[in-house]
Parts: sequence; C-alpha cells; structure tokens
Amino acid sequence: MRAPQRARTRVARLRRLLAGLLALVAAATATACSGSREEARIVVTTNILGDITRQVVGDQAEVTVLMKPNADPHSFGLSAVQAAELERADLVVFNGLGLEENVLRHVDAAREAGVATFEVGEAVDPLTFGTGEDGGPEDEAGQPDPHFWTDPDRVRKAAGLIADHVSEHVQGVDDKALRANAARYDEQLAELTAFMEKSFGEIPEDRRNLVTNHHVFGYLADRFGFRVVGAVIPSGTTLASPSSSDLRSLTRAMDQAGVRTVFADSSQPGRLAEVLRTELGGQVQVVELYSESLTAENEGAATYLQMMRANTTAMTDGLAVGSPEGTQ
Repeated sequence: MRAPQRARTRVARLRRLLAGLLALVAAATATACSGSREEARIVVTTNILGDITRQVVGDQAEVTVLMKPNADPHSFGLSAVQAAELERADLVVFNGLGLEENVLRHVDAAREAGVATFEVGEAVDPLTFGTGEDGGPEDEAGQPDPHFWTDPDRVRKAAGLIADHVSEHVQGVDDKALRANAARYDEQLAELTAFMEKSFGEIPEDRRNLVTNHHVFGYLADRFGFRVVGAVIPSGTTLASPSSSDLRSLTRAMDQAGVRTVFADSSQPGRLAEVLRTELGGQVQVVELYSESLTAENEGAATYLQMMRANTTAMTDGLAVGSPEGTQ
C-alpha cells in the first residue's frame, strides 16, 4: 500500500473513532440529563395537597404523596422508607399549622438536611380558632386553624404559590408548561367557588348553622356566611375526645339554634349518630362529608374538586330543608 493511501486510511479511522467518541459523549450527556430530570421529585404530606400539587405540576416532576386515601391527617404516620423519601426530595410541600401531627418532625429533619420545604397553611392568610362562644374550641382559641382547604379561594392562592416554589426549587421543570397547568387549575377553582356560592345561596339565612364532628369548616363558614354552632369533638384535631359535659353543651347549643343536622366525616357517621341520638333524645340527621382526606378512585372524592362539590351538595341538601322526618 502506498504511503498516501495509508495516510488516508489512518485519517478515516481517526475520523470514525472521533465520531464514535462524540456519539458516546452525547449519549452520556443525554442520559445524565434524563437521569436528573427523572430524579426531580416533590414529596407532599397530605393527599388533598397532593392532588392540588399534581394538578399544578402535571408531568413536569414526580409527585409522591405520603398520606393514603381515607386516612386522618392528624394521626397518620410514616414508614422508615417514607421518612427517607423526604430527605431525597427537591421540594417538600406540607400543610403545617400543626395538622400533620406525626409527620412534622420528619419535615423538620428534611429541612435541616437542606431540602426546600413549603408550609402552605402559613402562606394563605390562616384564620385562628375563636372561642367556645362562637363555635371554636376554647382550649385552642387564638391558635391557627390548619383546615384552609375548605375555602376554595385560599386553595387558588395555595396553587399559585406551589407553582412558584416548584419553579424555584425543582430543576428541569418547563416553567411555561407549569404556568399553563396552574392557570387551567385556577379557572377550575374559580368555577368551584361560583358553584358553591350559587348552591349555598339556596339555604335560608336562619338555617346556615353548622355542627360537625370536630372543628374543620371554619374557613368555609367564614367565606360563605355560615355560623358554626359547635362540634361533637370540641377541638381542631380528631385526636381529642368529647366529654359528657362537652356533649351536654353541644346539645344545648343545638336546641337553642334549632339544629337537627350534623355533618360528620364519612369515615365515622354511624358512631356519631348513635352518640347524638342518645344525648338529644330525638331525631338527628347525620350527613356525611369528606372533610380531611380524599378517597380512593370511584369512592366519591378522589380529587379536591370532587370533594368540595360533593360536600357542597350534601350541605345544601342537608340545610335547605327543615328538620328531618326520620333519622339516619
């Protein structure tokens, strides 16, 4: 083989080798980018906030929700694996204001480990519990009420703030897509507010009295003009228990207000109905609501929008009519 030909052959081989190396580098870079994109993770404590976050984030990042459907946010706990997930997240979204009582220490640990966290309840102008005279728990008067999601306007604010925190702290997110998701969800929440206003407008003013299993609908009452007469459990948490004197006080308040409809979490309406029948000695209608947890699919409240529409319909039907003919 002539020298010029051998030189051309070596150059061709070098070019093929260089092309192969460039292809390997490009593949490695793509894999690294893909890997970092797949690893972008948001961890959310409660399933209500989890749904709101997923509506905003869409497919831009993985969203892990710690609280299972039909669970109690006041009492659910974490496994060791779930606790570890918090410290591997890019962003932790949590309700705060004392709601997730068994989980907040893990959120604190993640924050101390350098994970970005967002306490939603603190950021949406929280209300405080009132006094026993206006339906609030006396022992918790002045403390922040964590149940902000019963006011859809505050959820609109929360959704926008979640989008802001995701944009700031989660790498690889398409901000344009994120903002489009947030805008679409904001429209749906505005429609929810309009639906609730129209529905509650059908309830006469003298029947806008709420009795619940515990103090969870203060934001809804404040937003839509209801009076909270009292709660079977006179507390902002389900971990408390009613005493005989608590129940006597509640029954007196119900008698004075002419209330015979009580709204209870869907997980325990039967037990509540029996307690109230014993104390009131008369007819009581117990209406089931989804108050602090979403359900599994096809169980009535798998999303926040479904939950609030179902609750609005149940409350309107339960209060728009007079005293029930029978009991549950």
